Amino acid sequence: MITEIATLAVLVSDTERSKKWFKDKLGFEIKEDEDHWVVVAPAGSKTGIHLCKTGELQPGNQGILFLADDVDATCKELKNRGVEFTRPLGKAEWNEKTKYAMFKDPDGNEYWLMPK
Repeated sequence: MITEIATLAVLVSDTERSKKWFKDKLGFEIKEDEDHWVVVAPAGSKTGIHLCKTGELQPGNQGILFLADDVDATCKELKNRGVEFTRPLGKAEWNEKTKYAMFKDPDGNEYWLMPK
């Protein structure tokens, strides 16, 4: 049976711009960088994001959830790096004990951020 996910594809309009954004804004590592195959990931992560260049984009919620040990500090740091949040960190509508934020990349793809 399947035991891991190696990569998830996110459609981008400019691979170089997106690679730089993930590295500079989120602090991700460039795991692979050959022609069309560019993969970024947090340091030590087994799962990466394949930045898949395409001509037609449908920006919005990608359903990709990032976790942080200290989500408050992480949100503050990302804002300081110029990351644009589409939903500030706050209580979840479905459970007041849960909190999350959402932010977007240069193409308008949105990502979730929650505490570990």
